[in-house]
Amino acid sequence: MTQVTHRGTWLPSAQSRSSAQAACFVRGVIAAGLGLGSLAVLVMVLWISSPYPDSGPGEALRVAAGLWLLAHGADLVRYDTLSGVPAPVGLTPMLLVALPVWLTHRAARHAMDGDGDAEGDVGGDVVVSSVGGAFFGVVAGYVAVGAAALLYAYGGPLPASAVSAALHVPLVAAAGAAGGVWTADGRPRGSLLGWAPRGVREAAARPRFRVALRAAGAGVVALVGGGAVLALASLVWHAGAAHGAFFQLAGDWPGRLAVALLVLALAPNAAVWGAAYGLGPGFALGAGATATPLGVVGTPALPHFPLVAALPVGEGATPVHWATSAVPVVAAVVVAWFTVRTAAPPFALREEAWSLRETAVAATLAGVACGMAMAVLAALAGGPLGVGALSEFGPVWWRTGAAAGVWTVTLGVPAALTLRAWRLRDRTPRRWRTRGAEGGGGGGAERGRWWFGRKGGGGVGATAGPVDVAAWRPGGRGAVGDDVSGPYDSEADFLPIGDPAATVGVDWHDSGAREVRWAALKEASGDSSFGGRPSKSVVPPEEESPDATASAGDGPAAPEEPR
Repeated sequence: MTQVTHRGTWLPSAQSRSSAQAACFVRGVIAAGLGLGSLAVLVMVLWISSPYPDSGPGEALRVAAGLWLLAHGADLVRYDTLSGVPAPVGLTPMLLVALPVWLTHRAARHAMDGDGDAEGDVGGDVVVSSVGGAFFGVVAGYVAVGAAALLYAYGGPLPASAVSAALHVPLVAAAGAAGGVWTADGRPRGSLLGWAPRGVREAAARPRFRVALRAAGAGVVALVGGGAVLALASLVWHAGAAHGAFFQLAGDWPGRLAVALLVLALAPNAAVWGAAYGLGPGFALGAGATATPLGVVGTPALPHFPLVAALPVGEGATPVHWATSAVPVVAAVVVAWFTVRTAAPPFALREEAWSLRETAVAATLAGVACGMAMAVLAALAGGPLGVGALSEFGPVWWRTGAAAGVWTVTLGVPAALTLRAWRLRDRTPRRWRTRGAEGGGGGGAERGRWWFGRKGGGGVGATAGPVDVAAWRPGGRGAVGDDVSGPYDSEADFLPIGDPAATVGVDWHDSGAREVRWAALKEASGDSSFGGRPSKSVVPPEEESPDATASAGDGPAAPEEPR
């Protein structure tokens, strides 16, 4: 009975661990099968709807397997060329890459979560895979399906290169599975650089590193977004040529649908090409031909395709082409903004903000990271489309990365320092500074309303004298000569809260300053508050005599002094 009711610490046995590994392997197989099946369904629909198919369903399925391998970055080989020389096709549609990455990410995350029901388990015990078990199990199952797809596509019209597939398929599967395992583990930051030296880990743990990565990501988004705008503008500008190429390439509606889907899959590539064009290096249009904002160098070898027809080829350098440099300028400003957002938040104290050196270092790191990310995207966005003249097609990765780093560092660092100086500027109203300067003389003291006493009259203003407003500000943001400041901005709040000594300094609670403020408050009340007779010499309530109180008449009582 005790053995039934008592539940001790449950430890997975060797059999349960092996079953967990098998489950991870099956998840990898399912992830690869879902991606391969999705493309197979799409290809079969286009093959069925085609009025004049060139081959049977077996060839269509082999084409689908080749396209699935192309989605991982593997190079395809086209044998039916006019010259008889096999031509490689290595331009990967970047939108297709998202499918295998998402599927492997999902499979690894579910393998770590152990999303099973307690109905089939005694007591609700679920075997959850370890980090290494989930990662290697999913990757192994995915690569097994990839090897089978490589063998199946070998006899088709678009087989994949064995060396390229063996390199890219495990790499994409590992990237997606690593992201899924990291997400299921709670996204720990320390585990990402556990293999790095101690100095690198300590540097990455500093806030400037996270701020730089965030700013670099924002800069990459700005560059790619600006490139997408340039690509769309060029497509609209060359709408006639693109329209003609679209209808000449496919005569029936199934063919046109296939071309439209291919254009959609290549849309991220076009955005990266536009970003490379705006950065300056441009992109290659064949061996020895390059398109830049300054013009086209060499003789382009362009295939017949709608997106290619919209490229700025055969046009001289005009101010419209030079205006594309606004894309990296905007990206540099975005990098500076995201850096200063943490380095010097709005209404921050000078003591709370980062120093000039820290801000400049963070902006520099962000620019370098932005350049590295753009180099990776440029490498993914280009590739060969054949041999000879079409062996180079797309942006050159190292030129694009170097240009992005130079633009963002050269413009981003000064922009970050300028924005930091603007946010840490003295926000004291000009009229306060003017009154503080005039308080030392006679004329300014006579016109004072708040903390300035009036000259003559025997009031407290004559004895206490004016308070130097330039030495402190209620609210205390950037107060001159005030080491500690309060949580309110001087332009919005006049009465601070909290600890008096830590809010506005000692001058606010000085007895002379308190009397001056009380006198100014009573004078500001005028006829409506003191029975129609404004007082020329007002005495604070603790020094009022009974006669002065009786002479106030039946008017409303004066407000009590704030404590």
